[in-house]
Amino acid sequence: MAWWVWALAVAFVVYLFSFQTGYSIVNPSVQQDVGLTVAQVATIAAVYTWVFAICQFFGGALLDRLGARRVLPVSIALVVIGIFVFANANSYGMLLLSQVIIATGSCTGFVGAGYVGGQWFGMAKFSFMFGLVQVVAALTSAFSVNIIEAVLGATTWRSLFNIYGVIGIGLLVLGFLYIRDPKPVSGGMDQGVGEFFTSVIGNMVQVAKIGHVWMASIVGALLFGALLALGVVWMPKVLMAHGLNPAAAGLGTSMLWLGLAAGSAVVPWWSDKIQKRKLPIILGSAVQLVAFLGLIYMTGLNSTLAIALCFIFGFANAAHMLAFSTAADVVQPSQIGTSAAIVNGIMFIFGGILISRPGVRIGLGLETGIEPKSLELVQYASLPLIIALVAALVLSFVMKETYPKSQ
Repeated sequence: MAWWVWALAVAFVVYLFSFQTGYSIVNPSVQQDVGLTVAQVATIAAVYTWVFAICQFFGGALLDRLGARRVLPVSIALVVIGIFVFANANSYGMLLLSQVIIATGSCTGFVGAGYVGGQWFGMAKFSFMFGLVQVVAALTSAFSVNIIEAVLGATTWRSLFNIYGVIGIGLLVLGFLYIRDPKPVSGGMDQGVGEFFTSVIGNMVQVAKIGHVWMASIVGALLFGALLALGVVWMPKVLMAHGLNPAAAGLGTSMLWLGLAAGSAVVPWWSDKIQKRKLPIILGSAVQLVAFLGLIYMTGLNSTLAIALCFIFGFANAAHMLAFSTAADVVQPSQIGTSAAIVNGIMFIFGGILISRPGVRIGLGLETGIEPKSLELVQYASLPLIIALVAALVLSFVMKETYPKSQ
């Protein structure tokens, strides 16, 4: 039963990630069909980001107070409704509404799968099980683009997402039937709506008062933010500046996610094996920095070495998963959802910042006369990512060791 409930929670993560990937691919078609401006397309994406970021911090606290049984099926239902609204939207307002609904439901997806692993398999296995969630999420990111592009070659974006909605109904039914908690979760709505929400806020405040939770969040956010910036936007541009063709650049980007998938299966397990959080984070931060410097500054970089460095970077980036683990080490077992949500929320915010900064630097570099698409411009634009990785390495030395002695 533990594995079945966990598998359903992870299936929800896959559902979310694949929709988000598909959304990024069909944006041009949506813009054309609905008659949107470029500014409106950007606003739709921004609304999702804002709503998700706000709801993220409350999602974990709701899991802690209500449990997966009461929260995750409702979250799945919201996402399914939002996808149907999106697939059948004929106006800018409907598209905005769809993103608000989807973002509200999505806020408990990744964190919810981690929460389920901790509850069903015990806190001693929380780190390893959360790592497995990231394995699946990273593999989804690596392969879903090609799959969705192939499907879109045979159907329209509306048909694709209506099919997604139908698949979501099946997941929703399974969620309502089988997602449950290993034991009843106290502190639910039986205490009154006002008192319940007061307790949710109080739980968030208690966790937010713990300084190490913020330290873990910042280190994890700097590490994962750099990967997100490279994996979503910038790595193909880095590799093509070295002379790699688009196919090789795309393969290198996929290797970031495949490396993260492999590392997420190994790094949390190794952390538990040696009973340390700090050392794997330090080593992961250092290896990422070295690999990225190689990708940026190494001359004569061929495709084989570039792709290998991408895999190494992704593998070492799995150290960011230990931010969830070390934050969970310093809170009560009843607060792991809240701590995970705070960590994930800050990662999400930093990721958005780090995605945008290289683009700003490219604009500045072009103004100063640096050659477009040159390696020099890539090096100039990559400075924010280098600073983020250096800062993560420095902070990882400063942060304390939290692995529970009793485990």
